[in-house]
Amino acid sequence: MILGRMWPLILIVGLAACGPGGFSASDDGVFAPSVDPDGVQADQLTVGHRLMAAGEYELALSAFRLAAAEQGLTPEVIASLGSANLALGRLNQAEDLLRQATDEDPETPEAWNNLGVVLIERGKTAEGAQVFRRAFALDNGESVAIRDNLRLALAKMENSQYSALKEQDYKLVRRGSSEFLIRPTQ
Repeated sequence: MILGRMWPLILIVGLAACGPGGFSASDDGVFAPSVDPDGVQADQLTVGHRLMAAGEYELALSAFRLAAAEQGLTPEVIASLGSANLALGRLNQAEDLLRQATDEDPETPEAWNNLGVVLIERGKTAEGAQVFRRAFALDNGESVAIRDNLRLALAKMENSQYSALKEQDYKLVRRGSSEFLIRPTQ
């Protein structure tokens, strides 16, 4: 009678022992790895840069904040926080942080480049072009991205002056119900 009630339990225990790992965790990767309490913690600044490269800007911002808590507000951490805010479209915060980073370490071309991008996005084209010139000089012209940004900023400055004159000379005139014509003003 007792064996009749214990029969399902004995069967389950016997089948569990027949698995590839027996009663212990298998090495086939199904189980999560154990935590090593003496392991080395990852550098949050490096984690943040990897997350930025992966397009995970919110997570990168969190990692940069952890780096600030661990390392303090170094110019590199401040510039990283500014870059993450730039990627998230938070231009005011990005500008403040990047200005602070360039004030504390004026020899970092990446921070100057990102500040230039913020200024161009905010419509401060002339100041952005000057910032790109500084980044280009600090980098000795080695970065293709900084060179391209400088080139685009200078072209935008030239075109903005030209288009401002043209906007004053032309107006949009409606002809009929769905036809528009550009005519010079007199």
